[in-house]
Amino acid sequence: MGAFPGAPKTLKGGFVLMDADGRAVQRTVAFQYNPDTLTRTLVPRQSATEGDRLEALRLRGAPTETLRLEIELDATDRLEQPSRNPETVRNGILPDLADLEMIISPAVDDLMAADRLAGQGTLEILPVPSPLVLLVLGPRRVLPVRVTEFSIVEEAFDTQLNPIRAKVTLGLRVLSNDDLTYGSKGAALFFAQAQRREAFARRRAPALASVGLPSAP
Repeated sequence: MGAFPGAPKTLKGGFVLMDADGRAVQRTVAFQYNPDTLTRTLVPRQSATEGDRLEALRLRGAPTETLRLEIELDATDRLEQPSRNPETVRNGILPDLADLEMIISPAVDDLMAADRLAGQGTLEILPVPSPLVLLVLGPRRVLPVRVTEFSIVEEAFDTQLNPIRAKVTLGLRVLSNDDLTYGSKGAALFFAQAQRREAFARRRAPALASVGLPSAP
């Protein structure tokens, strides 16, 4: 699955995990191969109720955007050079899968700490802290997201039953200013992407002739 000789180098997408305040990078997870397709679904947040003329043209906020993509993992190239890739020889793609699975998995220490508090009779146990997850699709699309779906199909195995090829399907929801604290890193990234979209949409002056109208309707 290597690139064709002479092909232009393509940036790799992936995930960046930051602390909850967005001040420090904790981990990066680059895609081995960029997804072939990315399905984006935008649902407008309309405020209108049926028959309410005053609210018919109003929007309550940014659309709810969900993403779906498939990530491929393949150890074949690395296994052809075992002396350079001893971890892959020992574990197949289990470490690569762990990189992705840890995006939605709390740290064991945090889980044990919550269990100790529960054992001590603490009345309210706060949810285990999670990082700010950013989906990076090039420098112009850095999106704060929440993972809503995560499924793995392991397709081939080595002699120790370690998976050596797999497909990971991810469902994501883009977090907006309704989800993130105003002034936070995540909110700033959401607004930056929204402003970039507005700039793209304003790049041309209105031209009614392009849609077959001689003048304003």
